[in-house]
Amino acid sequence: MRKITATELARNTREVLESLATYGGEVIIERNHRQVAKLIGGPPQQTALEAMADLYRTIPPEAAETWEQDGVDAIGGEFLDGGVRDPWAS
Repeated sequence: MRKITATELARNTREVLESLATYGGEVIIERNHRQVAKLIGGPPQQTALEAMADLYRTIPPEAAETWEQDGVDAIGGEFLDGGVRDPWAS
């Protein structure tokens, strides 16, 4: 938990909010050595790509082998354009 003065918050609002958005946590705002407010970072948000990034570590190899075909079956038998690509390949 980080403590800052109201003056520091006024001068560095963008940095404080960016830190909360990136790392979460709490920031105590003090005025005249008394707590007047507490800022609490919201829940982290992820893009779909970030949420799926670790999927290759959690899915068993047997399931991975049929994953593309399962997806094709789910969308009515049409293959994805260009198939499934390896996002880690350069």
